[in-house]
Amino acid sequence: MRICLLYDCLYPYTVGGAEHWYRDLTERLALEGHEVTYVTLRQWDRGETPRVPGVRVVVAGPRMKLYVRGRRGILPPLVFALGGLWHLLRHGSSYDVVQTGAGPFFPLLSAVAARRVHPFRLAVDWFEVWPRDYWREYLGDVRGTIAWKIQRVCARSQHDAFCNSRLHKRRLLEEGFRGEPILLEGLFRGLDAHAQAGSQSPVEPIVLFAGRHIPEKRVPALIEAFAIARESVPELRCEVYGDGPDRQRVLELIETRGLDGAASAPGFVDANRLADAIKRALCLVLPSRREGYGLVVVEAASLGTPTVVVQGPDNAATELVEDGVNGVVAPSADPNELAAAILRVYEAGPALRTSTEAWFARNAVRLSLESSLTKVLQAYEA
Repeated sequence: MRICLLYDCLYPYTVGGAEHWYRDLTERLALEGHEVTYVTLRQWDRGETPRVPGVRVVVAGPRMKLYVRGRRGILPPLVFALGGLWHLLRHGSSYDVVQTGAGPFFPLLSAVAARRVHPFRLAVDWFEVWPRDYWREYLGDVRGTIAWKIQRVCARSQHDAFCNSRLHKRRLLEEGFRGEPILLEGLFRGLDAHAQAGSQSPVEPIVLFAGRHIPEKRVPALIEAFAIARESVPELRCEVYGDGPDRQRVLELIETRGLDGAASAPGFVDANRLADAIKRALCLVLPSRREGYGLVVVEAASLGTPTVVVQGPDNAATELVEDGVNGVVAPSADPNELAAAILRVYEAGPALRTSTEAWFARNAVRLSLESSLTKVLQAYEA
């Protein structure tokens, strides 16, 4: 088949869950012998040629700053949508399938418009579906309401829908999607030989976070919770990986709570170092208010490390944690409740780690990237 992937980012020039997904999908489609085109914004220096084996990369817009204060800017996806529309209007008849993401919505609207001219099949990844109240909180009353209405228009357009969680599958149906969204629960591509080789490393009393330091992740709450938990277990340590607009607040809390020497924030590190840190940690803590999936939970479980997540209406990561089996679900991100969840993991000891390993073994196939790639190929061929 002739397949077009339409997304404004390309791994490894930008790094994120969607970027990983589209890179893996693109390479798998090419490996299967399909004719694959990847339409994106330029994220590399002029004169450089991105190399994706067996894939034609098409630039539909200039290099632009994608994030503003930790959030996606509006201008880059708008520019990309216009470039994508122009490409599809000229070459849409060359494709059997066009696949894109639902967020931001502008490129999806371009694909919907271009399909009025060219009869390609449209597939859409709905990584998240936000309710109206969340949109208004995120963008303000006026812009948030407009964004929510655009989301409803997109949801009701004719396309094949892919969702990574039961939460967002349900929400997509509530927004008026006509059809049955395909659930792609598997995004775990496996860890390299280096990470797996040391999976039996001695466990240390380390509470660990890995991710972007943005308000939705609530990283400062982890520092407060760690300080409280350490009053009961003084040997606890904390390692906070990643960066973002809340990083300065995290560093200030480490200092003001007198945690120098007990807590550290190394920033971004390479994949091998992060895997080493996760597999020797007591637990991973993901205090996020909102997660579309929570891949790091699966990565931690593959190394036998349990995860603490926080219950919430927008947090799909809770679908990946069975309380007391492969981690703990805290009732809220209140530092006292988060600290209590960390202490539950500490008190459970090696038994919880053994249980986490067993949980991953039971769910490895369902959560594997291969299972989702297979479902996408089956949907194309239907």
